[in-house]
Amino acid sequence: MVLKTPLGISPEKAAYFIHGVIEADRTIYSQYLVDRLKETVNLDSTENWQKDKTLPLPAQFLLMASERVRSKNVGLDFRLMSLWPINPKNKPRNHQEKKGLEEVFKNPDEPYTWLQQTDNKLIFNAVYPDKAVAKRCVSCHNSHPKSSKRDFKLNDVVGGILLAFPIDQTLGENNEKIYHVPPEVVTDYIHAILEADRTVYARHVVNHLQKENVIYASENWWEENTLLLPAQFMLNASDLIRNLRLGVDYRLISLWPINPQNGAANRFERAGLESVASYPLRPYIRTTHVGDQKYFQAVYPDLAVSPSCVECHNAHPHSPKHDFKLYDVMGGVVLSVPLDHD
Repeated sequence: MVLKTPLGISPEKAAYFIHGVIEADRTIYSQYLVDRLKETVNLDSTENWQKDKTLPLPAQFLLMASERVRSKNVGLDFRLMSLWPINPKNKPRNHQEKKGLEEVFKNPDEPYTWLQQTDNKLIFNAVYPDKAVAKRCVSCHNSHPKSSKRDFKLNDVVGGILLAFPIDQTLGENNEKIYHVPPEVVTDYIHAILEADRTVYARHVVNHLQKENVIYASENWWEENTLLLPAQFMLNASDLIRNLRLGVDYRLISLWPINPQNGAANRFERAGLESVASYPLRPYIRTTHVGDQKYFQAVYPDLAVSPSCVECHNAHPHSPKHDFKLYDVMGGVVLSVPLDHD
């Protein structure tokens, strides 16, 4: 496969960006919520989280997010797999998936990829190692009655994350095959993941546990041993991605920011916020250069997906707007991805 293409973003790089966002959100959830709240306030994470009034397990969080992304029909699919699945639905479904799991178990530094032709579409598949990034992951797999492997340690590979999405194919000057993904499609995929993770967190963690009077979300979540606000969940994950230098970048911006740092940083961001406030169905996009690197940027609408979002913004003393309603556009998510060089 050709890794660089002037036609868009290579499938390998697109998968790298997508997986990075999934892993960042999952790491924040596992470490800042599951592990931290177990140690500080003895709030557990369990399979029967709704009945038990606890946190969903990290694997369940990812499952709910993947189902939400799938329901949006953007073209992206992702799921957990394992050679030792607790849930039989998570076993590999064919020879390639099984081989992918075996390969990332032996070499966790590289994804295993392959192409698949189906329904007149060329599908790019990538299996990334799924590591036990939280203590709860290890204890759950080692103690679960349906687990077939009970000697996992922290950061061990417990399975894999399968990504699948359609790609375009063209012929180069020498008739070599060039595979690529349009940049606006890549940002659509990333935004779908961000929106799904944030919605699952807001509805099934924050709203659920606040309604049950178990725990609440607050700005000073670290000092008060509480839940992160949904916006803070997303911002901490974006900080993690930025620190890891994965290439992709995103942040929340608003015409009515509670934190002045979340205002529009330039004319493009202000125009994007104004555009998605009036026409929230499609992002506002541009291509720009920073030095010799070319970037694709998109501003997506940031909707009030839960009552906690509305209540926080309407009641906050630093908020310049106090009449938000559920599903109103509260601001935007600005996404930036590097393009391959021409």
